[in-house]
Amino acid sequence: MSATAPLDERYLDWLYSLVAPVTSRNPARSYRLLLEHLFKRQFRWSIANDDNRIEDARELRFDFLDRHEITHDDLYWIELDASVLEVLMSLSQRAAFQSSETPEFWFWKFLENLRLSMYTDEVYRRGEWENIDETLNKFIDRTYRASGYGGLFPLRHPKEDQRKVEIWYQMAAYLIENGYVT
Repeated sequence: MSATAPLDERYLDWLYSLVAPVTSRNPARSYRLLLEHLFKRQFRWSIANDDNRIEDARELRFDFLDRHEITHDDLYWIELDASVLEVLMSLSQRAAFQSSETPEFWFWKFLENLRLSMYTDEVYRRGEWENIDETLNKFIDRTYRASGYGGLFPLRHPKEDQRKVEIWYQMAAYLIENGYVT
């Protein structure tokens, strides 16, 4: 990561390194284009308290600046809208804290639940981004199934319509139902 690269580029490199370290991934299985796509896509909330996910995502920016000892006086960058990638990253950190799994595990589990884990750079280059956008629209607009299928937290036995449940509570129900917490 070049210290002279634009801040967003350096930040994206850092986010990518958290879930797909270059040293441990086969270059043929790179997901850089997918993560860039998720980074460019704005997260919108429509359920009360889901705005907290945006604040969690913004905390990633502060963490990045601190870890890289970057002095950044322009608070505008911090206050920009959160991306889907940032929301997924911050949720994976929260899920890791609640379970014995790692943030990397949770990030890829979320992509698997969204049916996005197949979009390697090779697949993405074939023009599959429309399918990614369709999936992201379902997630953001909450047009997935009432059980949560098509979203981040599909449940076999939901107690209520997951499209109307705050993401935090969806995650809690998912962790409990799948035995990640007792």
